[in-house]
Amino acid sequence: MIPSPERLDAALAAAAAAPDPRATLAALLGARHQAARARAFRRLEAGAGGVEVARALSAAADDMIGQLWRFTTGVLFPAPNPTEAERLAVLAVGGYGRGVLAPFSDLDLLFLRPWKTTARTESVVEFMLYVLWDLGLKVGSAVRSVDESLSLARQDMTIRTALLEARPLVGDAALAATLLARFRREVARSDPRPFIAAKLAERDQRHQKAGAVRYKVEPNVKDGKGGLRDLNTLFWIGRGLAPERDHDFETAGDDPGDRVLEGLLTPRERRTFAFAFDFLWRVRAHLHLAAGRAAETLSFDLQPEVARRMGWRGRGDEPAVERFMRRYFLVARDVGALTRAISAKLEARQQKTALGLSRLLPRRARPLGVEGFTAEAGRLSVTGPEVFEDDPVRLLELFVTADAEDLDLHPDAYAAVIRTLPKVTPALRRDPRAAAAFLHVLAHGQNPYRVLTLMNETGLLGRFLPEWGRIVGQTQFNMYHAYTVDEHTLQAIRVIADIAAGRLTDDHPLASEIVHRIADREALFLAMLLHDVGKGGERGQLEDGAIAARRACERLGVDARRIEQVVWLVRHHLALSDHAQKRDVSDPATVRAFAELVGDPERLRLLLVLTVADIRAVGPGVWNSWKGRLMRDLYAQVEALFRG
Repeated sequence: MIPSPERLDAALAAAAAAPDPRATLAALLGARHQAARARAFRRLEAGAGGVEVARALSAAADDMIGQLWRFTTGVLFPAPNPTEAERLAVLAVGGYGRGVLAPFSDLDLLFLRPWKTTARTESVVEFMLYVLWDLGLKVGSAVRSVDESLSLARQDMTIRTALLEARPLVGDAALAATLLARFRREVARSDPRPFIAAKLAERDQRHQKAGAVRYKVEPNVKDGKGGLRDLNTLFWIGRGLAPERDHDFETAGDDPGDRVLEGLLTPRERRTFAFAFDFLWRVRAHLHLAAGRAAETLSFDLQPEVARRMGWRGRGDEPAVERFMRRYFLVARDVGALTRAISAKLEARQQKTALGLSRLLPRRARPLGVEGFTAEAGRLSVTGPEVFEDDPVRLLELFVTADAEDLDLHPDAYAAVIRTLPKVTPALRRDPRAAAAFLHVLAHGQNPYRVLTLMNETGLLGRFLPEWGRIVGQTQFNMYHAYTVDEHTLQAIRVIADIAAGRLTDDHPLASEIVHRIADREALFLAMLLHDVGKGGERGQLEDGAIAARRACERLGVDARRIEQVVWLVRHHLALSDHAQKRDVSDPATVRAFAELVGDPERLRLLLVLTVADIRAVGPGVWNSWKGRLMRDLYAQVEALFRG
């Protein structure tokens, strides 16, 4: 039976006289803690926000540690008048210090003493940790003095980060206040750039480990690109720049980082931050409960259950799990936009060094000979948001320039594009200048993957090409595809560009040779871009894709002959792999049937290159030599048949 708050003190006092005080105490605290957690989980199931539940779990841990402290220091190891050396405080650090916990998060604690450890201090710390371990909790702990904590924070950016989020829990309040006041003064006086650079470098390493592509279909909610740690990094940067701001976590609003980011993000961006933070925390809480452990990867086996728990329902032919995952990836994209927005502010203040995300250069704009566009800090920027207001075609021309100059997009230009998206109207989509700029980037650019990815992340690609917009963030619930539909398509375009540039000659000798004999490069790239826009359609992927491809090409002003070529390729983009892998390529009937379907050598060449890129872009390890040999054999026989 769980004791009421009024009877808990008596129960704790009685535990001291029990044969095994530690076990008795653990049973009492465990029951109380589990009841508080159960209440939080019921709120989660009822649709409560992710941050609300994370705070409730943190509050439950606070209560448990408070009761444990009272028993340990007041009943088991009392010291009514502790000496100066016996002073002790317990602080929550890391995510727990920020006042948010997932169901299976670690508890990160700092046991703070004035200087050397005393026998009583050792006993208190040891007993508290043993009880927490008895409760089955994962605890990250350190026992340090004030001076040791400050010294380590100067040397180790991880410890510095943990202290930025430190929050007193129990014990000597004056001792905890001394540490936090001294630490914040040191942070405020120090150069923030090394810390910012370290956090950004750490983020890049984490992305490489968890998967550098934001749109992997099994994303890591905590450490992946666009996940919670990316938002935490922004919070840490904000706290590092203003260590004294908003340490009252109880009154900080729904998002404990909102005030910290006040000087770095606009009100609208802070609302986006708060939504993403809450959404990802809700996903993470449901993910932990669905897995029954501290799982951070939204794996295929857990996605349907998390989608169900979060209340998603299917719509038409799109199942609930795919709708949920699409929302997840759109939120991940927003997190990337927030990172760019803060990057712009930091560069404006020159608070980043060359290490990490920034390539900070002297802040002199370099003219590019294109009105309204400049190179700033090694990236393409704009002279002002008005560049796009009078002539929205400049939106497309910005990316033509980015490709021609081999420049990434400056955060200011990125934000200006997003603000101007309402200008992408039906009239702009049919503007010949806009179409010419888009087709140049797609089919004739130096690096179409990089530039189209930038267009996709700003939202411009989906606005300009509505057929593309419907597959942004779309997933296919199977273990075959490693990326979302839009990312898979962009990866396929990169493969074609690599084949044409001779970078994949060893892997694809035939495709590398015939790609230069293709007469219509634009048809190839348009077909690749549009080959999957029919996924999820009522008539089936191929038929709906062909209809959408025709509509898109007509709006772009593509000539009738090229439209027919693109539509045919989209409708039959699976034909070569199906004939090669599912039929007997040594049977003359198979060869004749495929030759009749293809019709001419140009389509055969187009289809081979498109198929190679499509399969290779599905995911690592999907392409193999067996598939390559079958396709080369079928290609050779059909080509010979065309030659008579």
